Amino acid sequence: MNLTKASAVPLLLATLMAGCTALQPPRADSPTLYLLNAQPAGVAARPQRELALSIGTPRARPGFATPQMAYVRRPPRLDYYAKNRWVDTPARMLSPLLLQALAQAGGFRAVVPEASAVGTDLRLDTELIRLQQDFVAQPSRVQLALRAQLIDLKADKVIATKEFDAEETAPSEDAYGGAVAANRALARVLDEVVDFCSAASLRR
Repeated sequence: MNLTKASAVPLLLATLMAGCTALQPPRADSPTLYLLNAQPAGVAARPQRELALSIGTPRARPGFATPQMAYVRRPPRLDYYAKNRWVDTPARMLSPLLLQALAQAGGFRAVVPEASAVGTDLRLDTELIRLQQDFVAQPSRVQLALRAQLIDLKADKVIATKEFDAEETAPSEDAYGGAVAANRALARVLDEVVDFCSAASLRR
């Protein structure tokens, strides 16, 4: 092989590799992920009662049973951020937060997931009604609505039902601002749910 042919081989290989790279589909950018990890703002310890509470699997209304982050610019149209998502559906992220808030408050002998084998006296069922960033007014606000129902498992009846609404102004007009405001709103709602369960359990 002469020098001309030898030097042409690397050039040919480089050209082929560049061609293969050009044929590959463009790599999609990974979405930015956000957590719901709010802690109750000020849960004071409650006197403990000899009741065990289970936390039912939270449900979500249509439009919010998704990891997509919802926002509103022209009601009633609901839109979602294209490159920003929750790590999981908000309803699934809500379950351990409810369990932690109620366990820390200490008003019950035990607080466990519904799937636990431990026998319980009461069950808390929740439904996420709304979690969206509203851009209709400026600055934007995050709106969070949650419906809670406390059930007496022994008597097979509903003790109390309540809907919780919270709004928080977003610190920035983007998904990050929406995630920060959502966690602030959720911290308030967790406090209120703890109060609700504590007061409603006295009716048993």
